[in-house]
Order: sequence, then C-alpha cells, then structure tokens
Amino acid sequence: MTNPFYFAHSANRCGEWHRTAEHLGAVASMAKAFLEPSEYATEAELAGFLHDLGKYGDLFQQRLRNPKQITGLDHWSCGAWVALRKHQALAAAFAIQGHHLGLRSWQELEQHAAKAIPKQLPLNLRLSEPAPDILLTRLKADGIDIPKTGCPMFNQVPEGIGDMLEIRRLFSALTDADFIDTEAHFQGDKRGKIYRQRGPELDAERALQLLLEHICVLTRNSDAPAHVNSVRQDLLAACQKSADLPLDLFTLTAPTGSGKTLAMLAFALKHAARHRLKRIILVIPYLSIIEQTADIYRSLFSAHDFGEHYILEHHSLAGLGPESVEDDAEGANEAERQRCLLAQNWDAPIVLTTSVQLLESLFSNRPSTCRKLHRMAGSVILFDEVQTLPVKLAVPTLAALSHLSEEWGSSVVFSTATQPAFEHLNEAVKKQGVPGWNPREIVQQSQTMTDRLRRVRYHWPSQGEVRDWASVAGEIAAVTQGLCIVNLKKDARAVWEILAENGTEGVYHLSTNLCPLHRKAVLKEVRRRLASGEPCRLIATQCIEAGVDVDFPAVWRAIGPLDAIIQAAGRCNREGKQHAGDVRVFIPEHEPFPPMPGYKQATKVMLELLRRVGVDKFDPYDGELIGHYYRTLYDLCDPDFQSGELLQSIREIDFPEVARRYRLIDQDSINIIVPYSEQLLCYEELSEWADSKGLSAGWIRKTRGITVSIYRPRGDAPVWNAIKPVRYFRSGSLTQDEWFIYLRSEDYHEHLGLVLPEQLHLLIA
Repeated sequence: MTNPFYFAHSANRCGEWHRTAEHLGAVASMAKAFLEPSEYATEAELAGFLHDLGKYGDLFQQRLRNPKQITGLDHWSCGAWVALRKHQALAAAFAIQGHHLGLRSWQELEQHAAKAIPKQLPLNLRLSEPAPDILLTRLKADGIDIPKTGCPMFNQVPEGIGDMLEIRRLFSALTDADFIDTEAHFQGDKRGKIYRQRGPELDAERALQLLLEHICVLTRNSDAPAHVNSVRQDLLAACQKSADLPLDLFTLTAPTGSGKTLAMLAFALKHAARHRLKRIILVIPYLSIIEQTADIYRSLFSAHDFGEHYILEHHSLAGLGPESVEDDAEGANEAERQRCLLAQNWDAPIVLTTSVQLLESLFSNRPSTCRKLHRMAGSVILFDEVQTLPVKLAVPTLAALSHLSEEWGSSVVFSTATQPAFEHLNEAVKKQGVPGWNPREIVQQSQTMTDRLRRVRYHWPSQGEVRDWASVAGEIAAVTQGLCIVNLKKDARAVWEILAENGTEGVYHLSTNLCPLHRKAVLKEVRRRLASGEPCRLIATQCIEAGVDVDFPAVWRAIGPLDAIIQAAGRCNREGKQHAGDVRVFIPEHEPFPPMPGYKQATKVMLELLRRVGVDKFDPYDGELIGHYYRTLYDLCDPDFQSGELLQSIREIDFPEVARRYRLIDQDSINIIVPYSEQLLCYEELSEWADSKGLSAGWIRKTRGITVSIYRPRGDAPVWNAIKPVRYFRSGSLTQDEWFIYLRSEDYHEHLGLVLPEQLHLLIA
C-alpha cells in the first residue's frame, strides 16, 4: 500500500516521521523571519519552500525506507532549477543548490539556466525525480502554495564581495532554519517537536549600567598611579561619547594598560542601546585572550540573572562541534545528525569568537560555517588586536567588513594599541564595489593619551649586533625579575634550558605547548612572585604579548614586527609603578621566524625603518612612526597584488575557490588531549569517555583545559605513533582527524609542556 504522505526525514526517537510539507513550511517561515526587515526576506521564504523539493520524488521516499538499497540521490537541484527558471531568484537558487554540498560557482549554477536540468550532477548523484513539474504538482497537492517573491535579489549576474555576501546571508538563513527544524524533529518527544530554546535578548542598557558600576569599583580599588587611572577614565569617557555616533566603521586606538577591554565593551553596549542592535560580537585573534575575556564578562553578568546563555564562546575548544563534517548527499546519515546537534548559530546577545572563525566564515561556502552569518546583521562587531590581520588578506577583508557596515546595519570597531594604516588601502578596497575604508577614530586624542602612558625605555641593537642564547640568558639571570619573548617555541625551550641548567632561581616557560590550565597555573605563580618581589624569570613565545596581564620591570624581545615589539613592551611596567621599565630588543644569532603570514617580511621592514630613523630617534610611542611602518609594509607587500588570485575567484563568483583561498592560517592543525600532571584524573576520565562514547559537544567542552593544538604533522612524523583519534559517538565507523588523545605521559614535561618525540618509540618485550 502506498503511503499518502511524503516525508522529509525518517522516524525520530518516538517513531514519528517528518512530513515534507511541514518541514518546508517551517523552514520557509524561519528563513523569512531571519532576514526581516530586509527586502530579500521573501526570497529566503521561497528558498525554504523549494530547498527540499526533490523529497517529493519517489526514489527519495523509497530511500527513506531502504537507505542501504538506494544511495547517491540529489533532492535539491530541482528546487534550484525552479527558483532560477520559474522565479528568476538567482540568490535562492544558489542557496538551495548549496544547502548540502556547499555554495557552488556561478559557472556551475548557470547550467541550471538551461531548459532542462543537466544530467551530469556533482559526485555522480542521480535526481530523485528528473521532472520538476511532477514535484511541483505534489508540492501543491500537499497544501503548499508558493507566494510571489517580489523583486529578487539579483536581475543580472552577481558581482564582487558585496553580492557574494548577500548570497551567503540568504544561504545562512536557509541553512540555519533547515538545521533547526531538522534537529527539532529528531529531538522531538511525544508532544511533538522540541525547538532549541531561543537565546536571551540583549539588554544593553542594564548591562551597561552594571559594567560602569564594575569599572567604578575597579578604579576605587586600583593601586595604579593616578595618571594611569586618569587615562583609563578618559578612554572610557571617549568611548561613551562616541557611542552616540551613527552606525559606521570605527577605530579605537589606545595604549596597552589603558583599560581598552572594558571601555570597548562600554562603547558597544551604549551603541547597541542607541541603535537597538541585537548583539555584540567580540573577535579576538588568540584563544588565551578569549578565555581571559570570557571569564571577565561572565563574572560581570552571571551574578545578575542574565542567564547562562547570555555569553557564547565559539572557537575550536568551545565544544560546539567538529564543523568540518558536512552533510552527505542525502543529508540523512549519522554524520549529518552529529553536526546538527553540535553546530552553533550564534543565537546569543554577546558572542566571543576568533578572527579565524568570523573572517573565514565571511568567505566560506560551507553550510555549517555560514549558518551563523545572518546573525551578524544588526550587531556591533569588535575586533581586538586587529594588527594581527595578515597583510595579504587585508583588501578583501576590509571590503567585506565595509559591506557589513553599509548594508547589514552593523558597526565594526578595529581596536589595538598599534593601529594599522588600513586607510592607506582605501582605493584598493573601493575597487571591490564597496564604499571603501574610512573609519572614525573613537579617541580623538589618542597620541596625547599614549604620551601620558610612556612607561618604558627602548634599547635597540646597534648595526650588525647579534646575540646568542647564552648571552641573552646571562642578562636575564642578572636581574631579579625579567621576561624574555622569542619568536619560536624551540627558542623559548633553548633559553629556558640554559637558565635551568645553570640553577637560576624562579625560571618559568610559557608557550602553546602548555595546555590552557598549565599556562594558567604558570601565570598565577608568575604573578604571585612579581607581586611579592621574589625572583621570577619567564621565557615565553608571542602567546604572552596580546592581552595577558603581567607586569615585569624588564623585558627582552627578539627582533620581530614593530607591532609585536610594542605589544611586548605592554608587559613591562604595565601599571606604571616605576619611573620607566626597560625593553631590550635583540637580534638572535640565527633569525628564525614563525610560519605566520608576512611575519618575516614585517620584521625586515622594522629593521630597515630602524636603520633609516636611527636608534636614537626611533620612538614606538609615535603614532606617525607606526603609520609610516604600516604604509611602508603595504607598499612593499602590495596586499592588492598578493590577494590577486582570491580577488579573481571573487570576480568569477566561485564560492568553493574563494573559500579555499581565504585562509588566515595557512597550516592545518590538530587538537591533542594531553596528560598534564595536575589534571590526570580528568585526562583519564576523558580517555575512557572517548573509548566508550566518542566525540560529543560535552566531551569537547571538558577537554578545553588540557588541549594542545599543533600544526598537523607530516605523514611519517613519529608523533602519529603517540596519539590516537577519537571517534564520533553515534557510530564507531565514523572517523575524524581533528581530535586526538596523547598516549605517552613522559612526553608531557612539567615545565615545557608537550615535547613531541623526534624518533619512533618502539616497544621491546
């Protein structure tokens, strides 16, 4: 007997099947609501009605009942064809075609403009029903009348970054609605669907009042000198004043130690209240700063009944799911459900995320990554430590953010102590079809503020002077308290070992080879020793430079980019308790550089500028000097040229190629759960959990304190023999290659953290 109903999904845990008409209606309604009041909301509704049109095909219905016998079906291409041919809705067609496999290229979608759907489909799939009219007849018979869409988003071929972002925004609304309704079905009980509880709304006025009260308490209890507290108050006042300005692009240039983190939040809250914005998104380049900032924000709001979901962290260690797992062609196997349960859509009033997470999402083509994009509209987006943006990606990034400010009703703030001269790229940005890059400065007297916080003396190397690690270690040992920052983890280990072998008292090491809880313990002890005046020598990589609150009387910094040197100086005499701290910049005997985009080039620009200006006149407090450094760097590196292949892919509206070429971090990484001695019980519990249940959001959240991320080793690296992968919990056959457990406790050093094996370990009976 033929079932009179057409279903979108198989039975949930209560045995209930998901009707296609019900699913399409729910997705259409949500997608439309996500884009309102945008004029393109009705096109999102159309995409919702048509995105699973192929599920009215007989083959798909058979596949739901016999998934092993019928495989490799395409249930979306017919919907994309109908959107394009019958409704001239190009953006909806892009979204429908990509909601399982990811957004495709214009060239590929153009094939759907033909009179018939092409027989050659991606991944050698076959249509669940090759005749769209049959599917539309069944759709109408199922009680769905597709409304008129009005004016579609495009009446010609899309062009440039802005048009691609508008397509992604509609795509985001569709995929988010699809995921939510699908998850609601599979998590349903006998009463029906269970929709994920909506996040709380941003109560900006109340949150701002609490923040200002908190800052008053901090000022009252501060032991910083009066002039430091005065600068902090002036910065807060400037942020509060500028918050009344219209929605726009902004810069916030403020010296290290001026209270930028809280002042920036004050700007965002008042600005959001003034313009009735929905959320605040704080974008930070480093996980260590996110952890620190999240703790500050939670301590501020958690005690005042804002709810546990008021602040959302979204990054690789937040336990929000392995986003690399995409839908399969049919979208109904365990991998898809796993991702649906773990994916996150930023439905929270305050979101803390990384530069990689947000910026790569703006150029992505993947459903799970783009799902959150529609939430960026009507937001204040704060970028902290923006000097870390790779030069080669500056032009497309600035163009994308300019579009968000102009078209999505959002304000964007670039905050740092060393503001890059991005306005120098204004004309290059304009070429991408956006207004350009001409931000307003929130602090009008930023140079005066910087001069008031001159807290260190810089000591520069003379021409041709190089240093070996032994001489640097000797100078550090000669002071009671000192910080040395080097460019590579192997260099930090070398200096630490020299000091340790010489019996120097109070020697500590800090790098990302230490798991977060280990780093936290080291910093706690370092701060205690600094406060008590005990001997304390800390050898660290750049992980300490941005946002880590330590205050040393003397700092050594291996030569690097100017902004890195200034950030290092922010760890010296931070509270202004001395007349002046000492920052000694040196050139190592061998000049290795981290595999960060443009790091070596920026260091060479720094050295050349130092040579031309002279060590006696080189003043990193001078905003003009910083601007000259960045302009020279941009002229030399030519960001427009460097991103040429990416920009060409954008001109071709090739979503997969754009996603492939836009990468903040060139090298892939893996996450390793390590046997940190102070958390061995947690390590053992997580290992047992992984063996019995596998990968889940809860497991990832619990691992964040003992996780070390490393660049993915080459295939023959010995470390592969010391780690084991964690499997997905729903099926032992599903594998992933991002999360691993380290098996050899002897490789986790009590001071150096994870020391990877250099040769294969053999077990001998």
